[in-house]
Amino acid sequence: MFDFFVQSLQFKSMSFFEAGMLICFGASWPFAVAKTYKSKSVKGKSRLFLSLIILGYLFGMINKILNSVDIVFWLYVVNLLLVSTDLYFCLLYRNLEQNK
Repeated sequence: MFDFFVQSLQFKSMSFFEAGMLICFGASWPFAVAKTYKSKSVKGKSRLFLSLIILGYLFGMINKILNSVDIVFWLYVVNLLLVSTDLYFCLLYRNLEQNK
């Protein structure tokens, strides 16, 4: 376990562009989560879309574990947590809207 953590803190040159992609995607999720939380409205949100994004991040994490663990793995974790939070709010507020 400790070896996995030490390996994950390394940065390999091939992961530079993958890290850039995840940083760009990850920069938008806090705004989406905050908007959902503040408005308590899920109008226009797709549970399927958010679920597919989560699945994609899980596949990326599995790829990192099986092939080349580096610090980019943790970017996947952060993005996964942000999208999961948005999906949670989506499910929560959709149920509240349906019960009105």
